Amino acid sequence: MQATPLSPLIGAALRGVDLGNLDDATYDAVYRSFLDHQLLVFKDQALTPEKQLEFSRRLGPLDIHVLSQYNHPEYPEIFVLSNEVKDGVPAGIADGGSYWHSDFAFREKPSKATILNAQVIPPEGGNTLFVNMYRAYEELDDSLKTRLEGQLAVHRYRPRSDRTDDGTRVVMNRSQLAQTPDVEHPIVRTHPETGRRALFVHPGMTAEIVGWPERESREMLDHLFAHCTQDRYQYALQWSPGDVVMWDNRCVMHKATTRDLPAHLKRTILRTTVLGDRPV
Repeated sequence: MQATPLSPLIGAALRGVDLGNLDDATYDAVYRSFLDHQLLVFKDQALTPEKQLEFSRRLGPLDIHVLSQYNHPEYPEIFVLSNEVKDGVPAGIADGGSYWHSDFAFREKPSKATILNAQVIPPEGGNTLFVNMYRAYEELDDSLKTRLEGQLAVHRYRPRSDRTDDGTRVVMNRSQLAQTPDVEHPIVRTHPETGRRALFVHPGMTAEIVGWPERESREMLDHLFAHCTQDRYQYALQWSPGDVVMWDNRCVMHKATTRDLPAHLKRTILRTTVLGDRPV
């Protein structure tokens, strides 16, 4: 296995790894790289849906997306991100997250890891942006860190008309809405495995700070959002055919750019999401 850093900020590209046939020693090395780099890109893979599920389950139980209409017809644990249309039916959700978020942050137990398995990749466009939330927290001034200590924020999964960068517009039925009640999570969370602290606020899902007046809550969240989405904390991943991408939602925020992808350029990716722990 050869690991090449993607940037000084975050991530590594791994070569010489076959995710479909991992022995225990190689899996352990991959997992150490996952904790060290937060974002991994496995190059030159040919991972079937079955093998993707097998690898994903080694990290823990899998979550099933509430938008079940976009889940794989054979494997409900696989969420299909696609702008392709087959026989008049969308192959998946065309724009699966053109806003800053952490996967399943709206759940009581947000995602530990996300694994994306490239099926069809356009020759240009469709980058995914990532933020190192460790670094974003570490570079806050000490007085702000003290003010945020022990504070909780409400996370919400709802279509929001005031979200100017929301490219994902779906209609949720009553059952789906009932499955996504508001939850409260720490604004600063401690990673359960590394012990490092990270910001856990996301423009696309964090709605308000618990117990704060509305204006103060909005001003603080806007300040944190502007801070952590600075270019210096971002890395833009350019996809290649055969890529499998995996990141740690406990310390990484991301954003798709598929809304800007021309309609004639097709893109299909299979997503699995590993259940995590309640943030502390």
